[in-house]
Amino acid sequence: MIHSMNIEIDKNSGYCFGVEYAIEMAEDELNESGQLYCLGDIVHNHMEVERLAAKGLVIINNEDLKNLKDCKVLIRAHGEPPETYKIAIENNIELIDASCPVVLKLQNRVKGSFDQMEEQNGQIVIYGKPGHAEVIGLTGQTKEKAIIVMEDEDLEQIDFSRPVTLYSQTTKSTKGFYRLKEMIEVRIAEAKGQQLEVTDFKANDSICRQVSNREPSMEKFSQKHDVIIFVSGKKSSNGRALYGICMNFNERSYFVGSEEEIDLDWIQPSDSIGICGATSTPMWLMERVRNYIKEQFASMPV
Repeated sequence: MIHSMNIEIDKNSGYCFGVEYAIEMAEDELNESGQLYCLGDIVHNHMEVERLAAKGLVIINNEDLKNLKDCKVLIRAHGEPPETYKIAIENNIELIDASCPVVLKLQNRVKGSFDQMEEQNGQIVIYGKPGHAEVIGLTGQTKEKAIIVMEDEDLEQIDFSRPVTLYSQTTKSTKGFYRLKEMIEVRIAEAKGQQLEVTDFKANDSICRQVSNREPSMEKFSQKHDVIIFVSGKKSSNGRALYGICMNFNERSYFVGSEEEIDLDWIQPSDSIGICGATSTPMWLMERVRNYIKEQFASMPV
């Protein structure tokens, strides 16, 4: 029997406060009434979505919302565009608003900048994933006029001769944001044939510090162990970004949705194992992965 296997769960991994708050609000309501609608997956983690579905959480989309009346609907941490609130009022829907305060503040900033840019014939650019719930909420503040940029080629949509204000989805990588900022600066200077002026370009690093602070801690954690098991839902933008950091610092890093996806050949009994995850990964799931690995190796012949 192997008792000495070293497995550590990263204490900095797991829910950010926005997700934790949304799940608490959902559970409080479900304990009271046994049913609640939620606009989109409450968190980008199918295991947690399934756990809450068993308690009565029903996931709906924006089309479904239009057909609902006189009920309660949860808005998750990612936030929603103004249109959603309008429909809720028209259909007598009580909204349980669990929008993350960081996201709400960003929505207000984007709206303020958009109004300003309209006056200056400028553009709002958002570094984010097209179609992501938070990005939809942000573009809703700009009457859908914001330009979404994720890959280098997306920059072609920007008119560099006009003023640009840049923001970021709160869960994107800091490194990616500053790289994009530099590229836009170069393109504006080229288009104008002169040095940038203050009015040409404003870049707002709107990445959540709870997220960005995880990057350096993930660098340290991934170098501390022989093998890294990164637990996250496939839909999580933050999961992809953080897993990329693990891979950079430890090539024996593996991305799994649950313990069922673990290949025991990845691990030697003598390995030190680190388990970590995204801001949308529940602690109970990382604990389950740890227990699974322990049990599998405990039952192996020495």
